[in-house]
Amino acid sequence: MLTKKQYELLMFIEKRLKESGVSPSFDEMKEALGLKSKSGIHRLITGLEERGFLNRLPHRARALEVTRLPENIHDTRAETRQAPSRFTPQLVRSQPQAPTPQPAARSPLPGRVLQIENPSAQVPLWGKIAAGTPIEAMNDHSTTVDIPMSMMGSGEHYALTIEGDSMIDAGIMDGDTVLIRRCDTAENGTIVVALVDENEVTLKRLRRKGASIALEPANTKYETRIFGPDRVKVQGRLVGLMRNY
Repeated sequence: MLTKKQYELLMFIEKRLKESGVSPSFDEMKEALGLKSKSGIHRLITGLEERGFLNRLPHRARALEVTRLPENIHDTRAETRQAPSRFTPQLVRSQPQAPTPQPAARSPLPGRVLQIENPSAQVPLWGKIAAGTPIEAMNDHSTTVDIPMSMMGSGEHYALTIEGDSMIDAGIMDGDTVLIRRCDTAENGTIVVALVDENEVTLKRLRRKGASIALEPANTKYETRIFGPDRVKVQGRLVGLMRNY
């Protein structure tokens, strides 16, 4: 799933490569997307590269290769137009169901192995969230996932599918399903769903450093991003994880 800007940049690069065989410069990409700085282009390219849409060729200037396009270009355009600017999980109101035997799922929290053998509740699965570069979250009302009641506790909950590997050292892998308890505050060191600049959502470890907020990955390949306090809003904290084997 791509953000609108990621999609626009990918298609612009694809068009220029077909026309001239040379990828556009950062200035050309910045102007085409109406962005104010090259750092925004760098972030979009990194996100596309992490998701397997772009490849940067080494030792060559302006060397970008489009490795794949969205599976259905027309559908992707429609989705980007309809993507919400804010991420607002819904309250889970479901009754316990009969248990369904499933394989054990390992939580990223130390020492906690979850056996899915308890009564469960259906929790809304709000789509994919990047554990790497932030992407816009899509709130899919039609999809749910069964979560053991013992994992949930009190409060509102929702689930997300992880995309990316930046939290791999915390035991959170690409393709995992994470259970999130909705909240708007969290202690230092908590893994949270963070809303950045009102339209991008990411799963990272939260650190407060003076008046700034740091979103830390759990993978040495990625850098910690630091924001002013008015740019980050906590949307929930991680309380569980499920994995298919």
